[in-house]
Amino acid sequence: MDDLNLSYDLLLTYYSLRFQIEFNFRDAKQHWGLEDFMNVGATQVGNTANFSMFMVTFSQLLLPQLQHLNSESILDLKAVFRARKYTRRIINCIGINADELLIDNRIFEAAELGRIHAKVA
Repeated sequence: MDDLNLSYDLLLTYYSLRFQIEFNFRDAKQHWGLEDFMNVGATQVGNTANFSMFMVTFSQLLLPQLQHLNSESILDLKAVFRARKYTRRIINCIGINADELLIDNRIFEAAELGRIHAKVA
């Protein structure tokens, strides 16, 4: 930006937005597969890029609402939900209905081994 007539506040706002966009692209590449996809068709590339950016936005909205999980990062959020998914699948595979067994969240706490930040007791 080379507009010397911009006010300080407006310039600061523009740069804040620029860095937020860069952080969103970093998260999409690092956590939601934007860097790893191998599509070559225009529709496939568009779908993958849109899904990655959607997941960035969705995870930013989801993290504050799940304060009871004490998740401080996207990696923690992914680890918690992956652990819950695998726990349910394992319990269902051994012939027990997971919904009947999982009365509280203590069994999920044992399965959340992939977390970066320790859960506050």
